[in-house]
Amino acid sequence: MLELQHVGFSVPREDGGKSVILEDVSLSVSERFVAITGPNGSGKSTLAKIIAGIVTPTSGKVLFDGEDITALSITERARRGISFAFQQPVRFKGITVKDLISLAAGTNISVAAACAYLSEVGLCAKEYINREVNASLSGGELKRIEIAMINARGTKLSVFDEPEAGIDLWSFNNLIRVFESMHERTKGSILIISHQERILDIADKIIVIADGKVAAQGAKADIMPSLLNAKASCRFSMGEVDAHGKS
Repeated sequence: MLELQHVGFSVPREDGGKSVILEDVSLSVSERFVAITGPNGSGKSTLAKIIAGIVTPTSGKVLFDGEDITALSITERARRGISFAFQQPVRFKGITVKDLISLAAGTNISVAAACAYLSEVGLCAKEYINREVNASLSGGELKRIEIAMINARGTKLSVFDEPEAGIDLWSFNNLIRVFESMHERTKGSILIISHQERILDIADKIIVIADGKVAAQGAKADIMPSLLNAKASCRFSMGEVDAHGKS
């Protein structure tokens, strides 16, 4: 479905050189759930924006269903079946929550249908359906509304950049249930950028990005043990646990 071939991205520096954000990234996404993880600043969010069409790579190609979409805009990619949820959701003054979900669904859906999407992400629908998507909503509320919007779109590929951010009061189990329900309905692929072990644990495939490169990729059973070992070693070296495993 989605394939990145030798993708690179760099930005110019004031001294005339360039800062390399991504280098020779090749990967494919066709599985049910694919997770991209790695250290902060490794290029994960930039990679997600390249897939969505927000950022154009400086080298390489992006293919979707065999078509070269490297030069296509975010709007053109959306028409082909790619959805993208921002790490920091966008606010839309003057647009109600129901309007936004209807736009995502591509039709003027009923209040009952919009309420069903909101309820699925843990929001009391009657309190939100007519509210504007503006500064009156918290980051966590916006994140849930955005997830409901992507769910309403029901596209071939849904990309989520750290969907767990800002929803700490809502259980991860509910978030995972939304993803599972979304896949059952669309039969598409869901690509998730995340550090959370509970989200990585549902992945069929895990891709590790470090220093702008693919450090590892493969089935969860092959990648997860090394991630857990690296996390445990990091915690120990930082003094989070002593020799007896106590904090």
